[in-house]
Amino acid sequence: MTRKVKNKEAQRKILMESIMVFFIAISPFLYKLYEYIPEANNSSITILGITIDSHGFADVSTFIWFMMGKIVPLYLLIFWFLTVKNWWYHIILIPIAMYAFQIFEVLYNYDNDIDTENLLWLLPICIIIIPFVYFLRIKLYDKYVLGIDLEAMDAELKELKEKDLNTSKKKVKDNLDTEGNFNIPTISEDIETTLSTGNLEKIFKHIQDRIQSLFHMKSKSSS
Repeated sequence: MTRKVKNKEAQRKILMESIMVFFIAISPFLYKLYEYIPEANNSSITILGITIDSHGFADVSTFIWFMMGKIVPLYLLIFWFLTVKNWWYHIILIPIAMYAFQIFEVLYNYDNDIDTENLLWLLPICIIIIPFVYFLRIKLYDKYVLGIDLEAMDAELKELKEKDLNTSKKKVKDNLDTEGNFNIPTISEDIETTLSTGNLEKIFKHIQDRIQSLFHMKSKSSS
């Protein structure tokens, strides 16, 4: 069953890639399509029951020439976006949106101006895509050029926080008595612990080591 599914997926992939290759191969002929249409110099023509108007251009030939100059780059960019594996491929959405807005403006705008407002339409897309791609670039540069792995740093910080939390929990647990109440030492208990025999011996030993090291330094300087 798994093999049949894989075969179907492979067939579907080969079919889609074959369609893409076909349209890439005929792109120069589509760009020159206006030269192969009879009676394209009229204001409108009918092909297979579909009427094509000039949409404000001098004739249908000029309209088809203009549209092919937008449609061909548009679908080539879409193919590129669907197949590219580089980290910056999202930036291709900006020229894709540009050509799409230009086609939309020609088809649905009835004034005599073209390629006028589509740059304003692109601003929201640029505001979203450009910072996103730049953030990816910084992250990859830090990781592979500077050797800074942000994910590893985040994991290490998370581990340190968990250790601190566990230590705090352990301290709280140690201060609890058998009845679940906090066992807070009194001032006298703190003084007794500080002035215990073991602590006093450590303090005197530390002072003795410091005095010996001081005299040792003086003897060296005098010699």
